Amino acid sequence: MAHQAFNPYLPSWEYVPDAEPHVVNDRVYIYGSHDLFNGINFCLGDYVCWSAPLDDLGNWTYHGVIFRRDQDPAAPKMRVTNGLAAPDMVVGPDGRYYLYYFMGGTKMISVAVCDEPAGKYEFLGYVKYKDGTPIGKRNEPFQFDPGCLKDDDGRLYLYTGFAFGGNPILLDGSKPTVKGPMWFEIDTSDMLTVISGDDLHFIGMPTGEAAKGTAFEEQPFGEASSMRKFNGKYYFIYSSLNSHNLCYAVSGKPTEGFSFGGVLVSCGDIGMPGVPDVKNARNCTGNTHGSLIELNGKYYIFYHRHTNRKQSSRQACAEQIRFEDGRFYQAEMTSCGLNDGPLSGTGHYPSYIACNVYGRNGTRFLSMLKHPKGADPFITQHGGDREEGEDQYISNFCTGCTVGFKYFDLRCTKTVSVLLQGYANSPDCAVTVRTVEAGEPIAKVPVSTCKEAKSFTLTLPEGLGECEALYFSVEGKGTFDFISFDLA
Repeated sequence: MAHQAFNPYLPSWEYVPDAEPHVVNDRVYIYGSHDLFNGINFCLGDYVCWSAPLDDLGNWTYHGVIFRRDQDPAAPKMRVTNGLAAPDMVVGPDGRYYLYYFMGGTKMISVAVCDEPAGKYEFLGYVKYKDGTPIGKRNEPFQFDPGCLKDDDGRLYLYTGFAFGGNPILLDGSKPTVKGPMWFEIDTSDMLTVISGDDLHFIGMPTGEAAKGTAFEEQPFGEASSMRKFNGKYYFIYSSLNSHNLCYAVSGKPTEGFSFGGVLVSCGDIGMPGVPDVKNARNCTGNTHGSLIELNGKYYIFYHRHTNRKQSSRQACAEQIRFEDGRFYQAEMTSCGLNDGPLSGTGHYPSYIACNVYGRNGTRFLSMLKHPKGADPFITQHGGDREEGEDQYISNFCTGCTVGFKYFDLRCTKTVSVLLQGYANSPDCAVTVRTVEAGEPIAKVPVSTCKEAKSFTLTLPEGLGECEALYFSVEGKGTFDFISFDLA
C-alpha cells in the first residue's frame, strides 16, 4: 500500500533545497543543495540524495552523502561563505551519472561522476574551454546554478547564470549577467570540454533593464537555470529577480527563441487569487529553485520553502501542476503535493506540513538574519541540525495568526484534535478552524494553559467535502506551540 505524501516530502529534519528531480528506472531521484537547520548561510552541508518509487511517492529513501565538499581540489578553506550550491545530474553516453555543481569561492562549474545514481561520486574535473581554461576564469558573468539537458540527439547542453548584482559576497568579485542565462554545448566524450566555441552564448532571455518593455519585464531572469523538454518543446525553468517564484520560458530550440511562459509556483503563493505581493503572501518568502518533471503521466513542479524565520533553513516541496496545450499554469502551495489527491480525513498529522503560515501583520521576504518572532507563527524544530528526529512544529501560534493545510477528504470526518503546548493569557482563549481562509469558523474549542502538551478536540459539522482546507487560528489572547492534529 502506497504511503501518503506530504509537503515537505522528506523527513522534517532534512533541509534539501534547489532540488532537480530525475527518473532513473522506476524511481525518482532528487539532487539538491543541503542546508543545515539554523545554518548561518546557504548550502553548508555535503550533497545527499533521496529517491522514491514512482508508484509510492510518499516513501522516500535516504542514500546518504553522495559527494563531500572536500573532494573538490579547489574547495576553499572557508566553508561558511563557500558552500556547495545547486547541482544537476545527467546520464552520460557511457551510462554513468554526472553531477554538475558550483562551489562558492571557485568561480568554476565542477563535475563529479558515479556508476550509480545515488552512489559515492568521485571528482572528475571542471567544465573547460578547449584550451583547458575552466569556464568562469575569463571574466565571464558569474557561473552559477548549472542546469543540464541531454537532448534526444545525444547533444549535451549546460546552462548557467546569475543576475543579482546586489549580492557582492556571493559574486566574490565576479560580475552578474546582464544578458540573461548562458549556454554551453559540452563534449560527451569527456563530459567536460566546451565545444560551442570560446564566445559566450545567451539563450535570449533578457534581465534587468533590458527586460523592460518585453514579456519578461515582470519576471526577468535571476538565477536557478534548469532545462526540461516536453512534447518536443524546450522549457527553461528559472527563478526571477523577484526571487520567491519559479517561472518558465519556452522555445522550439534548446539555445534560442525563448518566449515567456508564466509563473510555475511561488513559495508564498504570490500571484494566486487574492495574493498580490510579499506582504500578503501566505508564508514568509525567500528564494526558490527547482524544476519540472513528468511522473506517472502527471506533471509536478519541485521547489522549496523557508523555515525558522530566515532564508537558510530550506525544505523540499513539490506540487502537481496543470499542463495544457503546451502551457503550465501556476501551482498552489499545498500540504498534499505529491499525494495525487487530498489527504485522508482520518489520521495523525504533524503541524509542520502546513502550507500557509502567517500572522496578523502579514508576511515578509526573509533575510539571512533571523527575523524577530513578533506576532508571527513559524516552523522550527528543537535542538540543532541532525539526521534523525521528527519534531518540527509551528511555534508562536498566537492571537490573530493563521496556520493552513490543504487539502483533506472530510466527508466522514467528525472531529479534529489539536495538540498544543503553551499559554492562554485570557479566559476567552480558543482555537478555531475554518475551511475557507477568510470565512466564518466551522468549529471552536476553548483552550487553557498547558505546560505539557495537551490535546483539545473540536467537533466538525456534517456535510464537509472531499477536498477541503483546514485553517487554524487563535482567538482571545494566547501563544502556543502547535505540535500536531488528529482527524477522526
